Amino acid sequence: MTLVWTWLIGTAFADTSTEDPHIWLEDIEGTEALEWVTNQNQQTIASVAQADDFKDLQGRLKDIYDSKDRIPYVSKQGDFYYNFWQDTDHPRGVWRRTSLESYQTDEPTWETILDLDALSEAENENWVWHGADCLFPAETLCMIALSRGGADADVKREFDTESKSFVEDGFFLPEAKSEISWVDTNTLLVATDFGEGSLTDSGYPKITKRWSRGTELASAETLFEGQQEDVWIGAYYDPQPEFERTIVYQGLTFYSNKMFIQGKKGLKEIEKQDSANASIWKDTLLLELRENWTVKGVTYPAGSLLAAPFSKWMRGKKKISVLFTPDESSSLARFSTTKDHVLLTILRDVKTEIEVWTPTRKAWLHKELTGVPSMGQLRITPVDGYDDNTYWLTVRDYITPNTLYIGDVETKTTTQLKKLPDFFDASNMVVNQHFATSKDGTKVPYFEVSASDMRLDGENPTLLYGYGGFEVSLLPNYSASVGTAWLSKGGVYVVANIRGGGEYGPKWHQAALKKNRHRAYEDFAAVGKDLVGRGVTKPSKLGIQGGSNGGLLMGNMYTLYPDHWGAIVCQVPLLDMKRYTKLLAGASWAGEYGDPDVPEEWDYIQTFSPYHNFDEFKTHPPMLITTSTRDDRVHPGHARKMTALLQEANKDVLYYENMEGGHGGSANNEQASFMNTLAYSFLWNTLTTEKPSTEEQQKSIDAMPE
Repeated sequence: MTLVWTWLIGTAFADTSTEDPHIWLEDIEGTEALEWVTNQNQQTIASVAQADDFKDLQGRLKDIYDSKDRIPYVSKQGDFYYNFWQDTDHPRGVWRRTSLESYQTDEPTWETILDLDALSEAENENWVWHGADCLFPAETLCMIALSRGGADADVKREFDTESKSFVEDGFFLPEAKSEISWVDTNTLLVATDFGEGSLTDSGYPKITKRWSRGTELASAETLFEGQQEDVWIGAYYDPQPEFERTIVYQGLTFYSNKMFIQGKKGLKEIEKQDSANASIWKDTLLLELRENWTVKGVTYPAGSLLAAPFSKWMRGKKKISVLFTPDESSSLARFSTTKDHVLLTILRDVKTEIEVWTPTRKAWLHKELTGVPSMGQLRITPVDGYDDNTYWLTVRDYITPNTLYIGDVETKTTTQLKKLPDFFDASNMVVNQHFATSKDGTKVPYFEVSASDMRLDGENPTLLYGYGGFEVSLLPNYSASVGTAWLSKGGVYVVANIRGGGEYGPKWHQAALKKNRHRAYEDFAAVGKDLVGRGVTKPSKLGIQGGSNGGLLMGNMYTLYPDHWGAIVCQVPLLDMKRYTKLLAGASWAGEYGDPDVPEEWDYIQTFSPYHNFDEFKTHPPMLITTSTRDDRVHPGHARKMTALLQEANKDVLYYENMEGGHGGSANNEQASFMNTLAYSFLWNTLTTEKPSTEEQQKSIDAMPE
């Protein structure tokens, strides 16, 4: 077959209409496709968004998102503490700063550095903030990243925080999925779209260069060029005092990479497993293992964190210290570094604790971090990783609002700085953890939030959320949206920690990779069955929600387990797993799902491709599918085509596509409040409308354990 290619926002669109009758919907900004989108949006608004209770909930959510009582999290840059803030007066947001002394007061004094609303109006652009990379140590020269409509691709422009203006004739990168790193005032490391042949199959940079001020980007010195099949190539300059160095990464797959250090004789590879994540702190190499690794006769298990003297390592001397070893119930969630310490965040059955590790001349010493709360999820980051041992600590759980502390490892002090208000009344709510048994016998944890006096009569409207991919852990989190839109109405909220995530380390993730993907879906279905079996709810009152990889999860719950659910919200999803590697960043995820162009891999991929597994003769629950036109990570064609397929079969499906927002689905608080209200209203209205259980659902109920 002859393929006719049209370039669409950095990816190719293949005219294979004889194979896929809906492929015209992949034409992201095509006239016919956008007319279809507009029609779908109008129908969905008419169906869900016209009622007074919808407008009331949207208003309450927007008030929460705009609330000045939110915690303004900051990052240290030079002598100041910077924050990006959106509210009613600043829907696109302002980049602002304050002093540490002022920040620790109830009402800090903020100095606006850049107003995105004013900039967008002046330039007639719909700019969305993507952050700032600033030159250490003063950090007054910054490369500001601005996205049109929230896409991953952005424009990067040099900005001076002292003059509060863009630098005339300064560094500038046009719209692309670029990465930059400052070396000095006149030098950047740049990985971007340099023109034909400079991107990988995944649409990310294949080349990284060293770019000098005043020269053309095309003439920049090439540091490294990867292979076409690589995922991405990048470089950064590490400005740690006394340990300055240039590091180059070669992303082989989503889960493997090579790492090089720039020396006098060129790049030298850092020896490690390709699957291991490496970072360098002072003269210490830190390695997170995804696979077992045997060194000098000693085997270190997957999930371990190893430390070794970096300079000796590069000379072939491998003196390894073990900072963390997982067991059946624990995993390393993350780590960070202060001036003198490594801080480990450890999960034990999806509950967090923090350890402090300190290198001495003879060995590493460790202790638990003292003076911190013992409840909820703990999130710790350094205040200034170079100069002191202070840290920010955020504590929260599903019904406890975020509380921000500042602490010091050395003085063992922790001081509460700020706390979110109670955006919903949780005085009669409880959080419990349960374990469901999956098809293969694996115990799968899930958190359940409900009224303390909830009756186990099967009549509770219940929302089950899941993700299950890319080693992402779903940890207890305070959501004012869930509390206001769901819990406050008497609903039950459940989060499933299924395989494919990172809750129990690499083994939990790898258990659901590629041909084993079905285990993630079996886990999620098992949690749903457990909720029904325990009397929390019944299938007709059990709604489910997920986005991105979680959208793929929702698609498979729709096609593989249609009798388990009463309603589904499927957001920014992957759904056509035959073509996903050909759409936008899809090729980068072959390490997660497999390559559909390899026949033996397509044999198993097609078993979890909702677009190909839909059976029109089954009874399916109502479903809302949402996406964004500006999502340049997961192609909106997935959502569009699935909707068209289901509508042709006269299924109960609604569709909404936000014209902005990128992969996050919204570009400002107005859009976020609408999109969230749309999801929660659809679920609540569907689940609370009395209707008889289908024959399939009744069989499912009858099969539940007593």
